[in-house]
Amino acid sequence: MEAYKREFIQFLQGAGVLKFGDFTAKSGRKIPYFINAGDIKTGEQIKTLGEFYAKAYLDKIGAKRTVLYGPAYKGISIAVSSSIALAKEGLDVPFFFNRKEAKDHGEGGIFVGYVPKAGESVVIVEDVITAGTAIRESMANLSSLEDVKVEATFVMVDRKEKGKTEKSAIAEVEEEFGFPVYSVVDVYDIIEYLEEDEANAENVQRIKNYLAVNGATV
Repeated sequence: MEAYKREFIQFLQGAGVLKFGDFTAKSGRKIPYFINAGDIKTGEQIKTLGEFYAKAYLDKIGAKRTVLYGPAYKGISIAVSSSIALAKEGLDVPFFFNRKEAKDHGEGGIFVGYVPKAGESVVIVEDVITAGTAIRESMANLSSLEDVKVEATFVMVDRKEKGKTEKSAIAEVEEEFGFPVYSVVDVYDIIEYLEEDEANAENVQRIKNYLAVNGATV
């Protein structure tokens, strides 16, 4: 396993972002592990998370200027911290996020921050994709922006789960909307990491059992 993947998984566990147990995903599925950016609670933690996203961005997109979009609520801090980390690397990118309800006074609208102009590219930063539900909500919001193209989406973990078909939710999103979805790590990286310690055997088996039912074939 690449060093940065190990460091990232260790960071997720240490920050309480990666948890094991019985959870319900946004898709409604009962899942044996949970990835929750909402458990990032300190300045150091959010700084570190932003640095991992910035590294992934520069690896996949390079020094191209886009606009970061962080879906409310968990994506907001990811967008802010990622833009700060990119600025430290010499790439100053604007960011914006959505309100859950449109504002009917002041500046109005559903977006806060830099609103992309026609011809500009947007990069969505999310915590995780399970069935693609949140991404489709984001695309519905972004559809109100005229002639704005989504360049890519970045998530912490690719859960490698089925979407609406036997394909993975990420593969379906890529096919449906025509942009790539990148992850820092995937669930099989997490399994590999956990298998290094026999104390994790029960969690490993529960994840494998879950993937046997819900894992994508493509």
